[in-house]
Amino acid sequence: MKHIFFLLLLLTQLAWGHVPVWSKTGHRVIGEVAQEHLNGKAKRMIKKLLDGQSLAAVSNFADEIKADSIYRKFGSWHYVNIPKGKKYRDVEPFKYGDLVTGIEECVRIIKDDESSRDDRVFYLKMLIHLIGDLHQPMHVGRLEDKGGNDIQVQWFNDGSNLHKVWDANMINDYGMSYTELTAKLPKLGKKRKKELQEGAVLDWVEESQELADQVYDSVEVGEKLYYRYGYVWWATVEDQLQKGGLRLAKVLNDIF
Repeated sequence: MKHIFFLLLLLTQLAWGHVPVWSKTGHRVIGEVAQEHLNGKAKRMIKKLLDGQSLAAVSNFADEIKADSIYRKFGSWHYVNIPKGKKYRDVEPFKYGDLVTGIEECVRIIKDDESSRDDRVFYLKMLIHLIGDLHQPMHVGRLEDKGGNDIQVQWFNDGSNLHKVWDANMINDYGMSYTELTAKLPKLGKKRKKELQEGAVLDWVEESQELADQVYDSVEVGEKLYYRYGYVWWATVEDQLQKGGLRLAKVLNDIF
């Protein structure tokens, strides 16, 4: 019976493709940053929809529902894998949806006055998570290697892959809670915050894709990664978390 359970668990993970995503801590940081930058109306509307819960508190909802097969159709919404040398605009969208179409669908349903309250709450929680995924560069990685999942490396002495290093290894090993990590992010002026919020989803996709190309160049297959890798790339991790939070706030302020 135990063997059957682990087989089912493995099959579920393979079906979803990307496990985990930006780690729970990373998503909560993005939610916390966004919460601080909501305008008054958005803050009131979201508080009502989420029954007082914060963005950080619900930021991992889209991962938590993966255990339920009813929500399997949302699995491909967590990422968009693009062939090397191509842009999102150059390829045909995945027929089951992807990170871009998922975000667009969430926004559409939340804004639709005809949507039920339950649907608006569900897709709001999904949107909070997906904007976070968009800023993890390996979620906009290459089709050929499933966003770095097929690039095997070692994190210290443990087996890992390039996707997992960026999803979880660096953030989890940093050892801070999401509130501590949020408080440690660089302090930005109003002008810089506004600059980071410029553009739309497709612009942010291309930005993450360009960063993903740099991440691919940062390792060799089978390489053992240690403290130095985290040291070199940690400022980029913080930058992406902060961008994700600021841009999530922009999207939510525009919706409400």
